Amino acid sequence: MNVPSFNACIEKSIKDNWNLDALSDYKGATMQYKDVARVIEKLHIIFEYSGVRPGDKVALCDKNSAHWGAAFLAVLTYGAVAVPILHEFKADQIHNIVNHSEAKLLFVGEQIWKQLDENAIPDVEGVINIIDYSLFVSRTDKVVYARENLNRLFGEKFPKFFRPNHVSYHVDQPEELAVINYTSGTTSFSKGVMIPYRALWSNYAFAQGALGEHCTPGTSVLSMLPMAHMYGMAFEFIFEFCQGCHVYFLTKMPTPKLLLAALADVKPVIVIAVPLIIEKIVRKAVWPKVNSKVKMLMKLPVIGQKVKDRIRETMREALGGNYYEVIIGGAALNHEVEAFLKDIGFNYTVGYGTTECAPIIAYQDWKTFREGSCGKAAPRLEVKIDSKDPANEVGEILVRGMNVMLGYFKNEEATAETIDAQGWYHTGDLGLLDEDGNLFIKGRSKNMLLGASGQNIYPEEIEDKLNNLTLVAESLVIQRNEKLYGLVYPDFEEAAKLGLQEADLVQIMEQNRQELNAMVPGYSQLSGIKIYKEEFEKTPKKSIKRFLYTDVEI
Repeated sequence: MNVPSFNACIEKSIKDNWNLDALSDYKGATMQYKDVARVIEKLHIIFEYSGVRPGDKVALCDKNSAHWGAAFLAVLTYGAVAVPILHEFKADQIHNIVNHSEAKLLFVGEQIWKQLDENAIPDVEGVINIIDYSLFVSRTDKVVYARENLNRLFGEKFPKFFRPNHVSYHVDQPEELAVINYTSGTTSFSKGVMIPYRALWSNYAFAQGALGEHCTPGTSVLSMLPMAHMYGMAFEFIFEFCQGCHVYFLTKMPTPKLLLAALADVKPVIVIAVPLIIEKIVRKAVWPKVNSKVKMLMKLPVIGQKVKDRIRETMREALGGNYYEVIIGGAALNHEVEAFLKDIGFNYTVGYGTTECAPIIAYQDWKTFREGSCGKAAPRLEVKIDSKDPANEVGEILVRGMNVMLGYFKNEEATAETIDAQGWYHTGDLGLLDEDGNLFIKGRSKNMLLGASGQNIYPEEIEDKLNNLTLVAESLVIQRNEKLYGLVYPDFEEAAKLGLQEADLVQIMEQNRQELNAMVPGYSQLSGIKIYKEEFEKTPKKSIKRFLYTDVEI
């Protein structure tokens, strides 16, 4: 099919929405679409005079902000390749990604820059402050000249006014490289996913088809997921910017208190979230109010519906009260929480994607979404299960189509392992596909454990049950000599309120173990539970870094 230019979508939105608010830091400054256009033009001058050519790599590393967004758009619309780097990475990880990606320039926040060592990134020609675009480091006269003469050069280029008709961007080709996104993932080795323009356009077109009528010029959204990740970048920034929306960036860590305040202020038209956020709101703000008396009322025919409606409205108000739906993705949603949301008629849906698909693979609108699934294959994609009976026999999820990456940067071996000769991308996730095309995730194939008699054990399914037991905040299931053990980080805050000591927690966890074992088959039962004092380390998508805990002492 004929794939339009993705940069043309950015160009059109800037021209059409020139005087509208575009990007804001929550509780901070706002840039209108014309301001973003001006920043883009100035950064293009810096790129041009610094000798950056289309196809050169430009890295960006900082927490979410309006300036981050403008710099990212400047890189793409110039025809350079954006390399977004998560600001939570350690210094050596950032150095490695900058070097491996062959970045010519690095945009970075001041706090991040303080932790970095300029000698560890010797091939970068300029390091630019992402907030005011001043220079931290310049290794060529060209970069210095470009920055020092920026306003003069801008004035010479646009001697009278800078108007919408001056906006003209690089015309991209479908297979052209747009972004290299490094997955931290749950493995110890990070790979650079090469995302072409066709995948950016296809994800935008998908979101436009699914949510375009709700996300119209002037409507607001809240960006709380890291922009260095495809999920947040595609659906909390790129799509909305191309639609003429006003994007507010949470520039701090989204604690429940800050998040709820921001949602109340911004009143976003859609809410994009990871399960952790929704689960915290349900567990902390909703369930404590749903006592046994309320649960009993919920079961009554007419009154029950009224009670459910009230609970649903409480949740709706907590999330700003103005959204069409809540889209949950990035990890599995707890079954008990999902059953509760479905029961009260909450307008949520669960999507599925990977960085390698930039990111969407499956989605369904909340009105037609099947509980427990993660939707159906997105447009321009084929999804199949690698098993003889896809509806009943679990197999690896394979994907083919326009969203799929070009491969891993400078890693042909990993690319060949992941994309087969027929063009199928092997996700490494396991699932089922019912007759109607609904996709059900059954775990990561890498995480699958083998029982003593060859049974397939999916630790996520045991953890899902364990997480609903008394005072369990989060858990991990690992295997030792054919026996299974649970690692548990308890809800210490709640335990302190109840005046419980460490010995009490040990007793409670033993009780939890017995309760859990009564719920699962013999081969999935736990031989013991170990209490962890600190939260488990997580990836940007808030899934636990399992590889860090495979060898812990029991």
